[in-house]
Amino acid sequence: MDEIIKTAIRSLKEFDYKNQTVLLRLDINSPIDPITKKITSKNRINKSLPTLNYLIEHEAKIAIIAHQGDTLDYMNLISLNEHAEVLSKILNRPVNYIDDVCGPAAQNAIKNLKAGEIVLLGNLRYLTEEVSTFENSVKLRPEEMQDTYLVRNLAPLIDIYINDAFAAAHRNCPSMVAFQEKKPSAGGILMVEEIEALTRLMKSPKRPNIFLLGGLKISDAFGMMKQILENGSADKVLTSGILGHIILTAKGYDIGSANMKFIKDRQLDKFIEPAFEYIINYPDKILYPIDLAYEDKSKRREITIDELPIDRLCLDIGKQSIEIYKEIITNAGTIFVNGPAGVYENSMFEIGTKSIWNAIADSKGYSVIGGGDTVSAAQKFIDLDRINYVCTAGGAMVRFISGVKMPLIEAMGKSYVRYSHSMAY
Repeated sequence: MDEIIKTAIRSLKEFDYKNQTVLLRLDINSPIDPITKKITSKNRINKSLPTLNYLIEHEAKIAIIAHQGDTLDYMNLISLNEHAEVLSKILNRPVNYIDDVCGPAAQNAIKNLKAGEIVLLGNLRYLTEEVSTFENSVKLRPEEMQDTYLVRNLAPLIDIYINDAFAAAHRNCPSMVAFQEKKPSAGGILMVEEIEALTRLMKSPKRPNIFLLGGLKISDAFGMMKQILENGSADKVLTSGILGHIILTAKGYDIGSANMKFIKDRQLDKFIEPAFEYIINYPDKILYPIDLAYEDKSKRREITIDELPIDRLCLDIGKQSIEIYKEIITNAGTIFVNGPAGVYENSMFEIGTKSIWNAIADSKGYSVIGGGDTVSAAQKFIDLDRINYVCTAGGAMVRFISGVKMPLIEAMGKSYVRYSHSMAY
């Protein structure tokens, strides 16, 4: 185990779990079909199994807390009932679901747990104190979170807190950083595995080191870009999706009223100014699409950026951009990917994403991908075994690679010191 992990995070295997009540924080936030509202990728659920099986084998009483969706992707803010059904099927044992986060029903379910039993509590994001808008506005410290509804209701009922949610490690919310103030805590098997892999990757990536950033959720990309450009981690940043549109706008291109409306309606225009600064300071490192695809009379059409503006939504990169990006990927030593190149769910606009994934799979460079939608896109077009490392995290992955301090890592470090002798074998 890497030295940074040894000193900062206690191992899951240091506790005696027999008849102990464990609060297990997972990240099983999964891609959801917009029509059926059903889970489309079980990757994060499957990744949680090693820790769950370990706790079951060691006769713990297991209460799982997890989230699905947020204010930024409210369309995915749904019940965790299907997640419980999937876990029950995979584990071949009941995972009871209580559609209550930490109220009376949830508390009673925890109190009545027997050794080896599992209950999944309601969606954490049903609580105001767990959504990103609350986190960004109120900015509580972990010690100030002890009076939150979640912590004061659940902390008295548990013996040990286990966090296996590295994908949410960048979140400063009660479920991630507050229980460590009150209870002995440890990192789950997945969390330690992902931190070890990314730590090794950060130390000596093979050059050139290429970042491919796309998709709709661009706040993570902008949080990362400043760091990787300033510290020299990135040799090239290949942009697509909404991020590509933002970069084009910052470059002075008029991308058209339909595309700008899409950006402004989601308050993403605030990223145009920092994008302009990145372009000025790092002109040779940031690449943007030189052609885009749109729909016209039920057919895919492509337009070069010199032919802009167009009053149609551009939903993919064009073939010229694809060829440029493929060549860079082919010659890369290391490849980090977060976000698809276009609206790959629509067969008309899957070409960019499909082509890039196949180029990555064929590349001799060391490839790392992360994020629920990113993994879902990759699974559609390639065998994930052709990717060197598949991380469950998206935002947490890129922040960790960039050297940004992670609230979860800091909270686990404090717990390591505070409870260094508690309940160990």
